[in-house]
Amino acid sequence: MPSPRPPFLLTPALLRRLSHHFPLSHGVPRVDDRRVLSGIIYVTRHGLQWRDAPAAYEPHKSLGNRFVR
Repeated sequence: MPSPRPPFLLTPALLRRLSHHFPLSHGVPRVDDRRVLSGIIYVTRHGLQWRDAPAAYEPHKSLGNRFVR
């Protein structure tokens, strides 16, 4: 069974306003920014560890790495 669609916590308009703060890609295809930022917000809001993020926000390693950057 495929994982459910993640609940996006950012609107496309808000994402466009924040996009100039995103790190640049260095040859590796980027994970969906909206999904990653929503995952970061979800994890920090609920006090979870990165590996405990819901499956809809996978990969959890991307969440932690993007948060650090």
